[in-house]
Amino acid sequence: MSDQQKIDTKLIHAGEPKVRYGDAVSMPIFQSSTFEYSGQKDYHDIKYIRLNNTPNHIVLHKKLAALENGEDALVTSSGMAAISTALLSFLSSGDHFLAHESLYGGTHDLINKDFPEIGIECDFIDAADSSGWSEKLRSETKLIYVETITNPLLNVLDLKAVVNFAKENNLLSFIDNTFASPLNYRPLEHGFDLSLHSATKYLNGHTDIVAGAVIGSEELVTKVRHKLNHFGGALDPNACFLMHRGMKTLSIRMERQNSNSLAVAKFLETHEKVCKVNHPGLESSTSHTRAQELLDGYGGMVSFEINGNIDDADKFISNLTLFINAPSLGGVESLVTRPAQSSHSGMSIEERSAAGIKDELIRLSIGIEAAEDLIVDLEQALEII
Repeated sequence: MSDQQKIDTKLIHAGEPKVRYGDAVSMPIFQSSTFEYSGQKDYHDIKYIRLNNTPNHIVLHKKLAALENGEDALVTSSGMAAISTALLSFLSSGDHFLAHESLYGGTHDLINKDFPEIGIECDFIDAADSSGWSEKLRSETKLIYVETITNPLLNVLDLKAVVNFAKENNLLSFIDNTFASPLNYRPLEHGFDLSLHSATKYLNGHTDIVAGAVIGSEELVTKVRHKLNHFGGALDPNACFLMHRGMKTLSIRMERQNSNSLAVAKFLETHEKVCKVNHPGLESSTSHTRAQELLDGYGGMVSFEINGNIDDADKFISNLTLFINAPSLGGVESLVTRPAQSSHSGMSIEERSAAGIKDELIRLSIGIEAAEDLIVDLEQALEII
């Protein structure tokens, strides 16, 4: 497959077997835990589900690599399996790294609670302002970790500065590209070393599996793959099948979610009961200029604060009729949550406050419904508070 083909075409055709299994147009599910030995010389090449190398895994790896123009890719049992395994493939006791101060709550907890127990230290930085980064460098610093669009405040960071800083200081650069998806941003094209995804979200897009992905050079992904083979975070072939099927509609889903979320954000910004809206597509966003420069679309997420307290926020959520009050994001249906109750509940009040995440903050994952209907639902729920 040519690297010059559009991503819409790659989503359908990249990685597909040259000879179709049994002439089937759709990739079959290879629900076999083990495969006949065929002369493999290396442990990691033996055909076995836990080694993530069944036909269902291989087609996904090739497709993911093609989407972000990487040499190799790897699917995992969850987004956190991708993040933790990638970090632990390059960090060990005594090592240090830098990470953006506002991260997905699970990643923040991993860094703050689990890593110190095994002797890995991290300093948090403001990845939108590079002025203080050098002061936090140590001889033990190995990498820098950021998100393309931050969760849940939806900032677009100074990603060019992150890449340049990493190269100047011989650091690896890792980025969680979940919120953008390959349709809106392809990190490797911009110099990042590894792109990570919770494939549970936009890549799969149908709220029916949990999965993760790692994309990068063959050298780096191989190192992550070997670590994952020992950790055991394999993706089941049936989940591979569902992810494979879901990815083929990413382009049309993401285009609708890009436009729907911007329409919702613009509505909320003008409502008298809303005091702050976070969305990189809004001209009022401090990230807007950077988002215009870096991204092909602004994503499907919106977060906002109402003129009220936590009880008012919960009342608003309970009166929505189309939005489902549930964690996670990226599916075809619209969801609503308070991050303090879900994605960032593992952080203390002080940690959330330091990251700028108020307990009354509301996060919307915008689906592919008609934007007009979503806005009507939001308006009637706002009128009740």
